[in-house]
Amino acid sequence: MELKSRKRIRILGKILFVLYIMFIIYFLIFSDWYGRTGEMQEYHYNLVLFKEINRFWEYRNQVGLFAMFTNLFGNVIIFMPFGFFMPMASKYRSFLATVFYSFGLSLCVETFQLVTKVGSFDVDDRLLNTIGGLLGYVIFVICAAIRRRHVYKKKGSNRRR
Repeated sequence: MELKSRKRIRILGKILFVLYIMFIIYFLIFSDWYGRTGEMQEYHYNLVLFKEINRFWEYRNQVGLFAMFTNLFGNVIIFMPFGFFMPMASKYRSFLATVFYSFGLSLCVETFQLVTKVGSFDVDDRLLNTIGGLLGYVIFVICAAIRRRHVYKKKGSNRRR
């Protein structure tokens, strides 16, 4: 792939990454979709790993499938674009960098929610967010391999002519 095309992809990745970060800050902190319009009177937190995951799974019939899906899979899905766009926009493209930054962003969001009493600090959310970032990274790696294979085939067919 030529240098100009690579630069365009990298710029697009940076723009999408910034837009995604703006979306995630709004959605996880300010969106009234999750009832984040008002400040809670007390701190809410969970420091026991798998406590909330097990609770949502165990009481899925009482809380409803939508609430269960939103809590368990929503936390994964919302961080998948982070794992995809971060290596596009950054020079840090490794698996470990993605784990570190996904975990770090999740920690920032959860800590902000705890301090401002808008939402709750939940270690299960941090785990699910980090898994989402990793799944996004896996999708990035697969897409990059497909793109490289396509470019390699294209170069190979041009050389044969």
